[in-house]
Amino acid sequence: MVALSGAHTIGQARCTTFRSHIYSDTNIYGSFANQLQSNCPSTSGSGDDNLSPLDVQTPTRFDNNYYKNLQKFEGLLHSDQELYNNGSTDSLVATYSSDASTFSSDFAAAMIKLGDINPLTGSLGEIRKNCRVVN
Repeated sequence: MVALSGAHTIGQARCTTFRSHIYSDTNIYGSFANQLQSNCPSTSGSGDDNLSPLDVQTPTRFDNNYYKNLQKFEGLLHSDQELYNNGSTDSLVATYSSDASTFSSDFAAAMIKLGDINPLTGSLGEIRKNCRVVN
């Protein structure tokens, strides 16, 4: 999961997905949170669709800077920052931040494994309109 989360080295997120992280969490670097707050107002419904890059250093390049950002407590999403927050995955984040080739090979292996999952189909499965709620 830590390797797959590295996909967040590219892409953007809507203000609604990280608002609580930049206003309420303690596991975020203060000046980074302040910078994000200028584009994502605290009031729900205001600026909800404003975007911020998941990796502020190299937002359009697939690299290991995502992990370096986590070590500086500059993860945009709360779930991302939890990967480096004095827990069991800190050592993997440290490895990936210092060794781009290990990250790349682990990411590729994890994607292949993910691609081998056989999803439920037909009456056994369900395509959800909202991933968090059963239809």
